[in-house]
Amino acid sequence: MGKAVKLLAACFLLFTGNLYAQENNELTIKIEPTPVVVEVGEELQLKATLMDGDEALPDTVLFYSRNGAALEVSRDGLVKANKPGTFSVLAQRSGPRDQRVRTRFNIEVPYPPIAKLEFKQIPESFFSKTNYDLLVDVIDEMKLVRENPELSFKSSNPEVATISHGKLLALKPGKTKITATSEGKSAVLNINVKENPAAEITIANSQTNVRTGDVITLNATAKGNNGNAVAVPITYSFEAQPEDNLGQGAEGQINQDGKFVANVPGTFILSARAGTATADQVIRVRKRNVARDIEVVGHGQVFDVHTSDLWVWEGQDGRDYAITGTWGANGDTYFWDVTDPANLIPVDTVRVDARTVNDVKISADGTIGVLTREGASDRKNGIVILNVSDPRNVEVITEYTDGLTGGVHNSFIYEDHVYAVNNGTRYDIINIEDPANPYTVNRFELDTPGHSIHDVWIEDGIAYSSNWRDGIVAVDIGSKNSELADAGGSPSNPVKLGSYAYPSGWNHAAFPFKSESTGDFYVIGGDEAFPEGLPSRNNPAAAAGWIHFVKFNGWENPQEVARYQVPEAGTHNFWVVGDTLYVAYYNGGLRIVDISGELMGNLYDQGREIAKFEPTHADAVVPNAPFTWGPQPHKGHIFISDWNSGLWSVKLLEPAQQGTN
Repeated sequence: MGKAVKLLAACFLLFTGNLYAQENNELTIKIEPTPVVVEVGEELQLKATLMDGDEALPDTVLFYSRNGAALEVSRDGLVKANKPGTFSVLAQRSGPRDQRVRTRFNIEVPYPPIAKLEFKQIPESFFSKTNYDLLVDVIDEMKLVRENPELSFKSSNPEVATISHGKLLALKPGKTKITATSEGKSAVLNINVKENPAAEITIANSQTNVRTGDVITLNATAKGNNGNAVAVPITYSFEAQPEDNLGQGAEGQINQDGKFVANVPGTFILSARAGTATADQVIRVRKRNVARDIEVVGHGQVFDVHTSDLWVWEGQDGRDYAITGTWGANGDTYFWDVTDPANLIPVDTVRVDARTVNDVKISADGTIGVLTREGASDRKNGIVILNVSDPRNVEVITEYTDGLTGGVHNSFIYEDHVYAVNNGTRYDIINIEDPANPYTVNRFELDTPGHSIHDVWIEDGIAYSSNWRDGIVAVDIGSKNSELADAGGSPSNPVKLGSYAYPSGWNHAAFPFKSESTGDFYVIGGDEAFPEGLPSRNNPAAAAGWIHFVKFNGWENPQEVARYQVPEAGTHNFWVVGDTLYVAYYNGGLRIVDISGELMGNLYDQGREIAKFEPTHADAVVPNAPFTWGPQPHKGHIFISDWNSGLWSVKLLEPAQQGTN
């Protein structure tokens, strides 16, 4: 079983509670040592013993952790602490589900003593009637920067400047010393507040009649008494008058770059201020009005086993085909003729030695297929290479397991190479110019503590991998993207370009795209988490997480600018065509989202959802419960694989067609 699958399995185990098993109340698990305390950078071997009263039993107890790189815990209980904090770990007796015994316990990793404090990003000048963020790094004796430290501030001259919740309020010209303190260590910042030279502010924005979700930039300029621009901080705010006044949540968002986006229709007053100089602009926001109807066209029923991923392509004969994998079953892969999306016809089945065929990919020319294997009986997992020139008579060309026996979770075919996510730690790059004789040319693996990887997607010679806590990682494997710098990489010489990580550590999938309407380049990062466990007949379950929109103006400083967050569900796989995003939102079904224009804020709140479809069926593996795995738009239809109910085709109706079906 690959490491990514182990992580997923651990995720399921941590959160399923009594979903799969009843606790055995007569037995307990004893953890030694107790309490568990590990210093940063050190290792500790845990011992877990199954106890029947005072009697120790010989059963095997395994450990499961979802703490990523911060705290590494092996199945046999070897702990390595990389970051301080309090971490929850699960110990469980292995065996049949109805005989499982489990216990949760905490591992404490103490914070090292603080060594020093350092002010950072200090403005060149401070001006009266202006506020500033006071940014301080609290650094411990292991040179680690504390996250969310307890900080206190003091101003030696409160008449000149005061501090409130980390904000410096510059009141009048003069000098003061700002002292930051944490756990007895301090740092001092001497500041000289100058008279604010701003006499007026002008706003250059001309967009005053917009839709929800449209981003406008005020482009405010502060000027002195002589009419010349002056370089002083400008603070932005807004007042909202929503149309319905029904106890709105967040009516909109404005940032300190002067960008504003409205979530609801209404009238908004946008304000810019520098010192005593202010300027206002009134804008009118109307409803985005992008919602469209969706029509269910066809259903390829798979009710006896769970369905995994899909791929749709035009075959050598000009007809359209789809391939779908199976999860936790007998290693079957199904081939479908989808030329008529209303009649999804199974035309062939390939069975391989595996419990799960998680990922399925087809080459750009429609001749070669690759299956990823997990749970092979001989533990030689790897990939299976297929000849799919005739999807009605698919042939296995070869199996390739060299260095891949731990399990391959996902893969990608690009220019006669397969990029295979290997054992949840790296991706191997396999040459398949001669598909009967593949060979590994190189691999790419991070060097961060406890690193892991789930998926990889390739566009224009750049591989975008999804690395859980390490986030999105871009690697040059033969870049053809002239807009962003390359690094001279190739399949045999992969070179890292840049990366972006976010706090949850749930980065499960990535998809790069260039906005059709603005030309901006984004990489979408999708989350995956299961707070309520895997779905079953007694527990339809909910996933968690959302879509992160990360803008890359270069590889060095990516910026997360927007999200799409469905409150009750979580993401799996997704696809972008033009200015439209198609997301498989697990228990939230398929979501189709307008991503045109500049992006900012939560797109879900802005009325950007075009349509949704929740595939359900009474005879599904889990009846009447959507658990949508992946979408792919193809020739005017959207094909969907659903974990519970198989393959679907739907069509997004044009406005003129709405209400006619």
